[in-house]
Amino acid sequence: MRVALYQCPPLPLDVEANLTRLHQIALEAGDVDLLVLPEMFLTGYNIGFEAVGALAEAQDGESAQYIANLAQSCGLAILYGYPERAEDGQIYNAVQLIDANGQRLCNYRKTHLFGDLDHSMFSAGDDELPIVELNGWKLGCLICYDLEFPENARRLALAGAQLILVPTANMVPFDFVAEVTVRARAFENQCYVAYANYCGHEGEIQYCGQSSIAAPNGDRIALAGRDEALIIGTLEHQSILLARAANHYLQDRRPELYSALHKP
Repeated sequence: MRVALYQCPPLPLDVEANLTRLHQIALEAGDVDLLVLPEMFLTGYNIGFEAVGALAEAQDGESAQYIANLAQSCGLAILYGYPERAEDGQIYNAVQLIDANGQRLCNYRKTHLFGDLDHSMFSAGDDELPIVELNGWKLGCLICYDLEFPENARRLALAGAQLILVPTANMVPFDFVAEVTVRARAFENQCYVAYANYCGHEGEIQYCGQSSIAAPNGDRIALAGRDEALIIGTLEHQSILLARAANHYLQDRRPELYSALHKP
C-alpha cells in the first residue's frame, strides 16, 4: 500500500481554503492508496474555544461530504483532522477516515488531551480504539499526544493493527517525539506508524515538522524536514512478518505482571 503524508503550515479559521488545498494535494499525490493530513487540518489547531465551537461539524457534515466526493473522484482514501460536534453538543478533537469509494470507515476522538490548549477546547474521547480494514491492511488511529502513551499503540497492535495513523500538531521543543518516539512505537509493536505533522507557525506555536512513516523495524521509509512537503512510502506485509520473526515483544509479554498499570 502506498501512503502519502502532507506536512503543511496550518491555515487557521479557513475551512474553504483548507478544502481547496486538500483538493490540490490529492491530485498531486497521484497513484497512492491513502493520504494522511495533520491534526485539526480543516480549521487549524491553535484557534481557541470560540472558534472551535463555531467551526465544529458533525461526522457527516458538509466538509465530510466534500471530502467523500473528493476521495471517490481521486480514487484514494483520506484521513483528516477536524473539530467534531457530537450529537450531545460535546466538541472533540477528531480524525475521520474516508475510503476511495467515499465511505466513512472510522471516526476517532483524541483520548489524551495535551495541556491547557486541548483542555480549553475539547472533551476527551471515550475508550474506543477501532480497527478498520483498508485495501487488505488493518488500521488504527491515534492523535498526536495519544502516541506518547505506549499503552495506546500496544492496544492497537494487540488488536491486530498493522498500520497506526497519527495526525499530529507537534511543536518545538518536543522534536524528540517526531525523531524517536514514532520509531520506537513502530519497533516495539512491529507495525507501521504514519505521523503527519504541521510545519511553520500558528500564533505563538512553532511546529517541528519531521513527518514520517516508520517501518516495523524502526527504519523511516519516508521523512520530511521542517518545511512543507508531500512524502510517500510503500508499505509491505513482508516487512511486518520479518520484524515479528526477529522481535518477540508481543509474544514475550507477561500481562500478569502489569496489573499495577491499571491503578490511577
